[in-house]
Amino acid sequence: MLEADSASLSARADTILGIHRPQTAAHTRFVRAEIWLRYAVPAFLATFLVCLAAGAALQLRGERSEILRDAVTDMETFTRLVTAAMSDAEATPPAIRSRLETLLPASLMPSGRQILVASSSETLLGAHPALTDLSGTIADRLGEMQALSTLGERAGVMALTLANGEQAFAALRTLPKGRGQVAVIQPIAPILDAWAAQMRHQAVLYAAAALVIVGIGIAYALQTQRAYAVDRLCEQIKQRLDTALGRGRCGLWDWDIPRGRIYWSDSMYALLGYRREREFLSFGDVNALVHPDDGDLYALARQLAASQSTVDHEFRMRSANGGWIWLRTRAEVVPDQVDGGRHLVGIALDVTEQRQLAESNATADMRLRDAVEAISEAFVLWDTSNRLVLCNSKFRHLHALSPDDATPGKRYHEIMGRGVLPPVRRELREIEVSSATARTFEAELTDGRWLQISERRTKDGGYVSVGTDITNLKRQQEQLVASERELIETVKDLKRSRRTLELQTQQLADLAERYLDQKAQAETANQAKSEFLATMSHELRTPLNAIMGFAELMESGVYGTLGSPRYTEYCRDIRSSGDYLLSVIDDILNMSRIESHSVRLALREVPLDTAVQGALKLVAESARAKSLSIDVDVSDDLTLLADGRALHQILLNLIQNAVKFTPGGDGRIIVKARPAGDRVHIFIEDNGIGIPKAALRRLGSPFQQVETNLTRTHKGSGLGLAIARSMAELHGGSLRIRSEEGLGTIILVCMPMPTAERRRDLAAPGSEETVDSLREASGARPRGGAGLGGSQMRNPTVVPA
Repeated sequence: MLEADSASLSARADTILGIHRPQTAAHTRFVRAEIWLRYAVPAFLATFLVCLAAGAALQLRGERSEILRDAVTDMETFTRLVTAAMSDAEATPPAIRSRLETLLPASLMPSGRQILVASSSETLLGAHPALTDLSGTIADRLGEMQALSTLGERAGVMALTLANGEQAFAALRTLPKGRGQVAVIQPIAPILDAWAAQMRHQAVLYAAAALVIVGIGIAYALQTQRAYAVDRLCEQIKQRLDTALGRGRCGLWDWDIPRGRIYWSDSMYALLGYRREREFLSFGDVNALVHPDDGDLYALARQLAASQSTVDHEFRMRSANGGWIWLRTRAEVVPDQVDGGRHLVGIALDVTEQRQLAESNATADMRLRDAVEAISEAFVLWDTSNRLVLCNSKFRHLHALSPDDATPGKRYHEIMGRGVLPPVRRELREIEVSSATARTFEAELTDGRWLQISERRTKDGGYVSVGTDITNLKRQQEQLVASERELIETVKDLKRSRRTLELQTQQLADLAERYLDQKAQAETANQAKSEFLATMSHELRTPLNAIMGFAELMESGVYGTLGSPRYTEYCRDIRSSGDYLLSVIDDILNMSRIESHSVRLALREVPLDTAVQGALKLVAESARAKSLSIDVDVSDDLTLLADGRALHQILLNLIQNAVKFTPGGDGRIIVKARPAGDRVHIFIEDNGIGIPKAALRRLGSPFQQVETNLTRTHKGSGLGLAIARSMAELHGGSLRIRSEEGLGTIILVCMPMPTAERRRDLAAPGSEETVDSLREASGARPRGGAGLGGSQMRNPTVVPA
């Protein structure tokens, strides 16, 4: 609705809540220029005052200059006349004074003008008007430093400052034949007296005009400020009214009935989700939005034509999103004082939520009645006046009431007077009293049924009563009483059993002591077994080495032939059997050390592909003899954190088993590895004979084999998988087997990869004893072999714990 807001703002300049302002062309132009005129008119008035003052000042200045020029001309003329008149006068003060008074009476002299006559020696001879003191010279009167005293009549009329500091015009002329000088002095102030009076008069007139113009400007400014404040006030009133209407989910209507146009407030547009496109809506536009089932504006207009002055009507209008909004319109006909027409003015309130709430309440009331009817108890609700509010059919059936008898609104005594109370055989005391406004009791009817009746006061002063059929509960209670008696007897039996258990506890304590003794003996036997295996390894290896060595010498015929070719075959069998027996002894010894936790691995980073290739070299001949294909899928960058010889033993045992139990011809073995987080998964797959599900559980335990002693077709001690599993677990890994008989076997070995943390945890090299050193000390030698249990531990580095 942001577009609607912007559109409404553009319309506020023309209307205020639907009331038009004057819209003549001149008014429109004035409104547009109002902002500029608000500042231009005071500026024009100030400019006019400045121009008026400047004109008056220029006029006064010109008049002053004109007066001074006329005074200079008059002074020049006057001085010449006085000089001509005094040219033939006697050079005595009385004669000069008489001539001046005769020539120029004092009444004809300009104000302040003075004539001075001096001798050739510049001594004053006379003055007009007369002076009381004629001492001194003309220079003393004019000032010695004046240019007029120096230049004389060549200077003409000059403006100067007299010796007494007064501004004046002065002219100096010499009498014929050097008889003396005539000086005329005219003070400037008397000349400008009339001009100063005129200047004062014009200043008064200018001040009066300025006062009037300033008053007009102030009045205009105040009027414009008042008009602007009124516009702002009207705008604020409209904004606040729109805000109040918007927050109240209602809109303002103004229906100009004679013109057939309707004004909507901005909140009305926001309520329906439309955007304002023009100031007024037509009658047909609004009528098209009204739901056809709720009437139309034509019917409303007819009602208003019938002199109905108020309207209170609910109807639906289509919103911008296509939905229907319930509106309740309250309006009144208001006459227009300007044109005499009628306006229907009012508000439209959004009552969609109230409508939905009323429908929800009706639905909830219907569901409540259905729920009350569906419950298995007899339910009744009375109001504060003991009038029926609600009851179900179980209550009516209990009291033999018809639906007409149990009508909501009837009083308690009217309803219960028509009903029948159920016959009660006995009534038990109250079984629960939570307050003075609630009670619960039980009653047994004559037909054998039990009722639990609960009565509670409601918050508004009424009460609700619920009658529950508890016949089954009563029967179960009787059964519980019987069960309680049985339980008491059982408790007695348990007490007797407790004494028996105490005796058994004592016996168990004795057995525990005997168990500890047996455990100590078993540990001693285990230690003896380890010592026996170590001794057996040494004692058996020595004769075996001699047997195998001599068998190898006889087989090779170093000292000559044995005679019959069968002896060579017998020697080969002797050496092969010795190798097999030696490998079994080594496996038994290694398994013993693993079980006694006396093996510690020397871990380092081992390339997996190198370890795999090393194990494959030892089984390549056996695989080639059986025509088996071995596929390797190991990337060159995979590295394990493992004991190199132990890893070699694990891979060799598992691959030898795969070769051993995979039939020749079309047999296939796959060795692959994949990284999995900080570990590597190594898979050894074959399509051999497989392993029965019953044997999978025990595989990996020492001396356990798939075949029994009676059905064995392959040699072996059953320690190969056990050693491989134990070695993997010593590395912190694991070994898992998945197989199906007749299809093949998949063995997964999980081994750790080198990480920064694992590199820090590597044990520092010390005085570690390896299997190779142990074999060398005992006289054993590395050997190869095949067979289940004949797995070759090719010198894995181990350290006694």
